[in-house]
Amino acid sequence: MELDLTLAMQTAVPQAADSTRQRRLYETLRDAILDGRLSGGARLPASRALAEQLGCARNTVLRVYERLADEGLLLADRQGSRVPRFTHLRGETQGAAAVAPLATLEAAAPARLDDAPLCDVRARAAASGLRPGIPALDAFPLPQWRKCVARAWRAIDADLLGYGGDREAVGHPALRRSIAAYLRVVRQVQCEADQIIVTDGTQTGLDLCARVLAKPGDGVWMEDPGYDGARAAFMGAGLRVEPIAVDADGMAPRPADWTCRPPRLIFVTPSHQYPLGAVLSLQRRLALLERARAVGAWIVEDDYDCEFRYRGATLPSVQGLTRDAPVVYAGTFSKTMFPALRLAFLVVPRAVQATIAAGLARQGREGRIADQLALADFIDSGQYARHLRRMRTLYRERRDALIAAIERHLPDVLELSGGAGGMHFSARLRVSVSDVAICDAAAKEGLRVKALSGYRLRGVNGREHNGFVLGYANLPAESADLIVAQLARLIAAARPRAGG
Repeated sequence: MELDLTLAMQTAVPQAADSTRQRRLYETLRDAILDGRLSGGARLPASRALAEQLGCARNTVLRVYERLADEGLLLADRQGSRVPRFTHLRGETQGAAAVAPLATLEAAAPARLDDAPLCDVRARAAASGLRPGIPALDAFPLPQWRKCVARAWRAIDADLLGYGGDREAVGHPALRRSIAAYLRVVRQVQCEADQIIVTDGTQTGLDLCARVLAKPGDGVWMEDPGYDGARAAFMGAGLRVEPIAVDADGMAPRPADWTCRPPRLIFVTPSHQYPLGAVLSLQRRLALLERARAVGAWIVEDDYDCEFRYRGATLPSVQGLTRDAPVVYAGTFSKTMFPALRLAFLVVPRAVQATIAAGLARQGREGRIADQLALADFIDSGQYARHLRRMRTLYRERRDALIAAIERHLPDVLELSGGAGGMHFSARLRVSVSDVAICDAAAKEGLRVKALSGYRLRGVNGREHNGFVLGYANLPAESADLIVAQLARLIAAARPRAGG
């Protein structure tokens, strides 16, 4: 059975801009391929013909075809674009027509273009979509990643199947070279491949820094509010956590802090302060380096989602601002790839390179060689850069959808900040309700929301940090309104009644 895409698109978005048509067309074709309604071998109409039928720019169709091809859902040959033959996870309809002049999506497609129910993946994404730190799992290019993994296993010989040794404990040389080359260009990090130490997650790296660069009882400065995972790592190593206030320009230590409580470690998230979202100004970056040298402190720079910037200039890393900086640079692929990959890295100064490497080797966490080789291939082949470009566009769209929904449903209730980059922004409550109570109520309805007050280090109550940390990277744009309406209802139910 065939669908008239012209009628479907006009019905769904009669006055839509090309960007909206592009997204709707992409989602319609992608879902039809994944569901098997466009069977393996089916050919799509020529881009020019389809653009004329839909009354849109040819580039709109071309971009959709290119994106589907990048994701492995279309194959291009001399005859045009066709659906590859593979076994669909959702089950493929057998015996469908091999040619789709203007599609083969009829029964489900019109509903999909308007308000079709979410599939299981999207329902899960919507329920956890406000959770910060989760990338767009529904948009990850799995076909390309599978190819990299397959090539990695073909390249592995028996020597790499053991527990590994000192050489593998710090990461496979191929991945270390790829990370170093990428960082030098994109983040202006001053490093060579031998300074890269691959870990199985950010927490492992922070634990290493805490145990190798400091001793129990030493002070560690943390942004307040700040990343709870770092606090757990530092407290677990017996360090004394010292809260430092954050303002619009990031971590803001006072002169008295340097003299009265000088740190041994300084933990900072300069590109997108976690959780408030401030960007550490260049002046403060330079001052932090100067004062850290003066007191003999190490800076741990967590650059966790620096790749995503939507407004304003992207500042270089703190580590790259000066030679021989007293900085350990930390990065992760959980935000740019997917959390289950469990690969992160440190860039360590040569002065402590051997000590940190030995600390990692003692933990005995070497391994995951196939994943490391696949990731090196993904980076070197250009797939990583292409994926990040696509995600910047997608995350901007999802951020804007979430902001628009908040402006509709909670215009005088939430005050937003930190949305110029990253994968989340903070939302302070302007009304007298407890963020923890709202999050608990949301959890009972299957909605996961993080309370801003949970990131406070001083443990004091106050309205300044009463609100939410709202992620948007994994929240489909079409789900934003429904999710925010649900949150608005929970807040309204918790507000004191007038005269009550």
